[in-house]
Amino acid sequence: MSVLSLVLHLDQHLAELAHQYGAWIYGILFALIFAETGFVVTPFLPGDSLLFVAGALASTGNLNPWVLFGSLFVAAVLGNTSNYWIGRYLGPRVFHWEQSRWFNRRALDQAHAFYVRHGAPTLVLARFMPMVRTFAPFVAGVGKMAHVQFQVWNALGAGLWIASLLACGYVFGNIPMVQHNLALIMAGVVVVSLLPLAFALVRARIARGRQATDPKQQR
Repeated sequence: MSVLSLVLHLDQHLAELAHQYGAWIYGILFALIFAETGFVVTPFLPGDSLLFVAGALASTGNLNPWVLFGSLFVAAVLGNTSNYWIGRYLGPRVFHWEQSRWFNRRALDQAHAFYVRHGAPTLVLARFMPMVRTFAPFVAGVGKMAHVQFQVWNALGAGLWIASLLACGYVFGNIPMVQHNLALIMAGVVVVSLLPLAFALVRARIARGRQATDPKQQR
């Protein structure tokens, strides 16, 4: 198995790695959560499913739930903070970048639309939206959100995201029906979590259409 395949499917091999590497698994999980939230070129890394499976392992005693929560909370906060400062440094010129293998322009536009719609609470809501959560702090940095305000919403979002998914895994992760249908369940979670974004994008498109056809707004 290649290193890339292992990283992309770590949620499926977490129990084996926890047994093999012991306490080092906390560092591996820390690095992955930091990377997923900290760099705009790594939104493809497993996030939700990884937290869910980690919570399930904690319920069996293979991982300490408190160490798990504390380390991953710090990773999520620091990841967003890194992404925020990258956005502050690069500035608005990123919106002129083209779609490429290493840059998901569509995800950036979606995060920006959601941020324009919801403002600072986007940093909480986006935590539960794959892809968008990677770009939300980046967009906040590009928009030069006040750092103190950013950190308040950043910490709140990180705490809710980490705690809720670890808790769900801890409570439900070892139920046989859940184990056998984990991929389907996580796909459902992704679909539900993206509904607010889809709703916001549809409303924005409708608003632009009305503006384009309203003679009063064209003057």
